Amino acid sequence: MTLRHLDGRVWLFPGDPDPLAVRPTVAVVADDRGSVIVDAGQSPAHAREIRAALAAAGLPEPRWLVYTHHHWDHVWGACAWPEVEIVGHESAVALLRAEAARPWSHRYLREQVREDPRLGHSFRARALAVDSWDGFAVLPPTRTFADELTLPTGVVVRHVGGRHAPDSAVVRVPDSGVLLLGDCWYPPPAHLRTPEDGPDLALAASLLDDDLAWFVSAHEEPLRLAEARAVLAGAG
Repeated sequence: MTLRHLDGRVWLFPGDPDPLAVRPTVAVVADDRGSVIVDAGQSPAHAREIRAALAAAGLPEPRWLVYTHHHWDHVWGACAWPEVEIVGHESAVALLRAEAARPWSHRYLREQVREDPRLGHSFRARALAVDSWDGFAVLPPTRTFADELTLPTGVVVRHVGGRHAPDSAVVRVPDSGVLLLGDCWYPPPAHLRTPEDGPDLALAASLLDDDLAWFVSAHEEPLRLAEARAVLAGAG
């Protein structure tokens, strides 16, 4: 995988199209004041791949790491991003402190799946993602916000919540016409999902904006405005 230029200052490190991999797209907003990484990658190994791609592309070193939400595939790479400020919604702090306190290991993952088979998809993907637990840590945000935060680079982070995760935030890059959605409009995680749960189309529609050209979900191909509207109209 290599970084792919989307528009303006925004680059994407594409996710794995195999849903069993649970490997989302990670975005980079390049800036001479320090790049902004949007989501940490799903493991230290994933984060190291992204760091190498940044260096190969000659992009500025990251200064900020923004969590779109607290789920493992968006935060488990954070321990491989030293010397960055981690930005996330205030409600993510307690959630990630609880995750950090768990005794993560391959043995623990197996035990948890035996106790609750619904965790199988997620926990097997975690086991495949992390080859070594040495130095691994789940890191809460070091800078939080309640409603909206604008970073010095002009990147705007806004809390939207939703059923997928209570701390979900979207990241807007106004000068590049890009909105990074994370997983905000997706249904709850598989082990918490009911047959009635589906995508939050109303939330997704509320984020459509004529001032933006690109809408990027973490586990989908980027969509232009017209494509996003057509997808939502067809889904509705």
